[in-house]
Amino acid sequence: MLQTNSKGNYSFIPGPGPFSAAVTAESGFEIVHVRFLPLLPLNKGYVRVERHLHEVQRPLSALCGMELRIPKVLSSRGFDEFNRPYVEQLRSWGLGLDGTNPVARTNVVFEAEPVQEPMLAGCYYTSPTRAHGASFVLSGAAEIASREGGRQIVARGDTSPEGLRQKLDCILRVLGSLLSEMELQWEMATAISIYTVYNVYPLLRSLLVPVLGAASHAGITWFHARPPVEGLDLEVDARAVRHELVLSG
Repeated sequence: MLQTNSKGNYSFIPGPGPFSAAVTAESGFEIVHVRFLPLLPLNKGYVRVERHLHEVQRPLSALCGMELRIPKVLSSRGFDEFNRPYVEQLRSWGLGLDGTNPVARTNVVFEAEPVQEPMLAGCYYTSPTRAHGASFVLSGAAEIASREGGRQIVARGDTSPEGLRQKLDCILRVLGSLLSEMELQWEMATAISIYTVYNVYPLLRSLLVPVLGAASHAGITWFHARPPVEGLDLEVDARAVRHELVLSG
């Protein structure tokens, strides 16, 4: 499933929605992570992304990941409606590739002090490098598994310790399979983030750290936030980058 985006200097695995499941930089390039603090309203964020890529002399096609924050959890229909203008924006940048969206994404809802409108929290782009080593981004994955009859939410509505264990186990399997497809390993990750309002602390030592191995030395960031769609309780993403920037508006 790994596809090449030669204009952007990265490869990607198509996702089930309006984003790719994972991206990895091609040889001779690395992925740079940008955080925007304070967060930017989404439309202003698009302009800021364009400006930054121009400043670092990278084309729009180098954009390979977006980090969004939205005001509230959405229904499936509401999620589709939110995604339409987002996809149109990426298409206006010429980022569509044979009917697929190559750009990775994490999109979550803060539980405390939620944003009042859709905001841009960060982005990723490829840049030339002489350094060696993997550079990748895994989109936020929630507890959805492919089973007979289609894709289903694992342990839906069950936020007990056992229900959360099943959810996290599902997510780690999904993300692990993406890494395997890109011929990468968890140990290469420089950052792992968990998004949930439920107590997953007991699972960090028993489930998450054993899977991550040496990647856990980089630390695990826990955001008090929810996945963007009703019925989901847990989300995880990860990245391997050497350069991270913090930019203002």
